[in-house]
Amino acid sequence: MSTQTAKPSTSPIKVRVRLATEQDMAAIQEIYAHYVLLTTASFEEEPPTVAEMTARWQRVASRGLPYLVATKGKRVVGYAYASPFRERSGYRYTIEDSVYVAEDYRGRNIGNELMNELIDRCIALGFRQMIAVIGDSTNASSLALHSRHGFFVVGALSSTCFKFGRWVDAVLMQRILGDGDNSLPPKNPGRRKKKR
Repeated sequence: MSTQTAKPSTSPIKVRVRLATEQDMAAIQEIYAHYVLLTTASFEEEPPTVAEMTARWQRVASRGLPYLVATKGKRVVGYAYASPFRERSGYRYTIEDSVYVAEDYRGRNIGNELMNELIDRCIALGFRQMIAVIGDSTNASSLALHSRHGFFVVGALSSTCFKFGRWVDAVLMQRILGDGDNSLPPKNPGRRKKKR
């Protein structure tokens, strides 16, 4: 009888992607805490509480921006959201993405599903550029995910983070949304007016 443990499956699975709700925040906090405590994908060093994650979700949702979860059955197995790249008004057509997948569901196409939906929603809202700020140039999975979705590397910020006793850089990637700069943008991106 073998004593080897079976490797987790890496075959793609079907998930449901939907808007996050307050009831999802505990699961989202648990997913994010893993990245904060054990990786350089996030430059935070202490995991935010559920209350703080709820406040962050509310700030995104109050702007009409997408904050999504991927679910398998009743379990939240990943999340993604778009937030303003910078607060000054001139940046209003540029959005920044964040995507996190539960550690035991990585490599199963969940990041792709979340990214597809996030990009589609941001295009529909009138945004023209999406920026990814990827913690650590050795974060191959995030770099590959963004490359698959049309992002290209525009630069890196060397040694901008000190975590786990070492200096870490941040890779900047960019993707054109919709017409990009080939046409004038809508007057105000973001929340769409409801049809009467």
